[in-house]
Amino acid sequence: MTYKVLKVFILLLFVLTFSLIPVKSQGYNDNVLKTGISLQERLPDGFFGIWRVESFLVETNSNKAFKKENVDIWNLSKYDDVIKLSNPFTGASASITLSYVGDDAIRFSKQSNYDGKILIDTVEVKLSADSFSGTNTIVLETLSDVDNSVINSAKAVYRLKGEKIAGTSIK
Repeated sequence: MTYKVLKVFILLLFVLTFSLIPVKSQGYNDNVLKTGISLQERLPDGFFGIWRVESFLVETNSNKAFKKENVDIWNLSKYDDVIKLSNPFTGASASITLSYVGDDAIRFSKQSNYDGKILIDTVEVKLSADSFSGTNTIVLETLSDVDNSVINSAKAVYRLKGEKIAGTSIK
């Protein structure tokens, strides 16, 4: 074997060896990839579309801050790697972050900052043919004008029922 061929062989062996060794997480977002497949790739196409969503208050520490029941329209869409939840009635829109995608279960959240408050919204749903059921946990934190520390935290848990009104079927 010539010296150049030997160098290329050793380099190739080195690259292959170290590409097969698992790398320990360095604090990066472990929720982005699961077993080499992104959570977004595991979402069924039927998740996207327009949903009629009913919510019923189950528990809260602030009856004044949250409605007892509500009906909304959710438009769930995806463009490139961004999943967006919008409500055509209220004009509200936010990018959502997936934290779990199972066979028929999905957990996602969104966070909004406005008027000295932080709204953290976490939704867990179980999909079936053209409907879903689940929970929506909402935390509304009020921040201090002085040092931005949390001075009040209101929380509510809602039971959700969703009905597909436009878009691809789940199954």
